[in-house]
Amino acid sequence: MSKNCLVKSLTGMGMLSVVLSGCTLTPHYSSPALPVPNHYRGTHANESSGAQASNIGWKSYFTDPDMQQLITTALSHNRDLRISMLNVQKTAANFRIQDSRLLPELDGNFSSLGQRIPANTGQNQNASAVTSHDSSANVGISSWEIDFFGRLRSLKTAALDQYLAQVATLRSARISLVSDVVQGYVTLAADRSLLRVSISTAETQRKLLDLKQVALKYGNANEQDVAQLEMALQSANVAKAQYQRAVDQDINALQLLMGSPVPQKIIARAYLENIASFKQLPAGTPSSLLTQRPDIVAAEEQLKASNANIGAARAAFFPSISLTASAGSASNSLGHLFAGGQGAWSFEPSVNIPIFDWGRRQAELDISKLDKRSDIANYQKVIQQAFREVSDALSAGSTYRDELVAREKDMAASQHYYNLAELRYQQGEDSSLNALVAERSLFDSRLNLIATRLSSLNQQITLYKVLGGGWKE
Repeated sequence: MSKNCLVKSLTGMGMLSVVLSGCTLTPHYSSPALPVPNHYRGTHANESSGAQASNIGWKSYFTDPDMQQLITTALSHNRDLRISMLNVQKTAANFRIQDSRLLPELDGNFSSLGQRIPANTGQNQNASAVTSHDSSANVGISSWEIDFFGRLRSLKTAALDQYLAQVATLRSARISLVSDVVQGYVTLAADRSLLRVSISTAETQRKLLDLKQVALKYGNANEQDVAQLEMALQSANVAKAQYQRAVDQDINALQLLMGSPVPQKIIARAYLENIASFKQLPAGTPSSLLTQRPDIVAAEEQLKASNANIGAARAAFFPSISLTASAGSASNSLGHLFAGGQGAWSFEPSVNIPIFDWGRRQAELDISKLDKRSDIANYQKVIQQAFREVSDALSAGSTYRDELVAREKDMAASQHYYNLAELRYQQGEDSSLNALVAERSLFDSRLNLIATRLSSLNQQITLYKVLGGGWKE
């Protein structure tokens, strides 16, 4: 057979493999039914207004300049996000490997052998020594599996789906990082506000105690009044120490998320009173989560990969055909290696027919089917979890608005009560105990209002996150 005939044969086999590779044993894929109601609790199925949360970039939602600076730094330096990016690159490389196996791998080699056999030896019975040279140059295909039954294509599809799942996981990690940074910042701002309240209260208690101790010195007060003020002061000092510890821990948590130190200017400006509420978000419908939530996308891509693996496991039951071929030149002298008439070739197709493997292939097919069933359950669980998170966040939104109004009225009432109690105490119409009770009530009201504002902001951040927002700038 000539070189041209060999090339034609190889080309024909390649075309045949392409035609026959249309055969696939992968089951038809269809998305499982949604295991959730068609609307969120307290809403109606047709409530889907305007742009979805996933289309609102985090810079449009978190407009505070300090927040944006922290988020930008975290997206550039957070180590967990870097790991997610590297995992995407790894799965992309794995897909390229699977893709390359569909095409023949060409290898080239050149070898030259020179040897001398002494006279009168087992290999040379001549009276004189024999010197020989052999050279060869070849280009060939090494064990190319022709994908008749779609095994390699199924593996390629599975690798592609795993890559897409990893891309979606990267988006999910980005969303989590954005929301974690903002929640960390508002927590820091809330604790700094709580610390400021406790410091102010401790200073007030210190001044009252000093005045009472002077009054005790001149006989205008009793030791019980002084003791009560000392107790109130130490209680305020305890709160001050607790909130200072919380602030330090908040800064450390933010530093870990950002991968770099938190700027002192941002820390100094971090007070909850400086943070406004975020914009209202359209909830949409549960079905819209399928395109918004990257964790749902990742779960379905993993399910598709499992479905493709079934096709690969099924194809293992059928014969596989491999082709090894080469073409080149061979000569007993390097100078005549490429001269006419020195052509050499080899053509070696092989067929592997599975006969009996003690149930190994069947077990592998069973495992792939079980993996698919497991991934279906996981996909539906992720959807149910997403539905619950969105429902909780939507429900919390209206209740926090009502609670904030009640907290603000409570603090106003506590402030009024404290003013009256303080006035009566200063005029000698009431004891210091009532003034202390009123002050403690005001202190608790201020702390509760700050805590409720923090929870309300965190709820808005959570809603943005669970609706699939946060991965676009």
